[in-house]
Amino acid sequence: MAMRKIKFSPLGKRSFIISFLLGTLLLIAFWLIRAEFFIELGFYYVLVTAVINMFILLHELIIYLTDVTDQKPSGNSVLLLLVNIPVTVLYLYIMAQFPWLETVLKI
Repeated sequence: MAMRKIKFSPLGKRSFIISFLLGTLLLIAFWLIRAEFFIELGFYYVLVTAVINMFILLHELIIYLTDVTDQKPSGNSVLLLLVNIPVTVLYLYIMAQFPWLETVLKI
């Protein structure tokens, strides 16, 4: 039996790829340059991306639940978008390991 290719909705796939790549680029840029600017930018990026991805996740979930066909790429996209949650938590944990983070964010 041949393996089938997993299908994702274009919106869910694009949202996952863009948010993952931009978040990773921000983290790498911070590691290379060590500029405080990237911490603040990354913090606000996480907030904005979380809200946007939540709306996309809800949209994909509604489509998945109302789709009566056997092919449900929206369900796969929901799972793909959920992968971003532990990745984001990991990135925030990595950033929290820097002792001077509190002074930068003025917490």
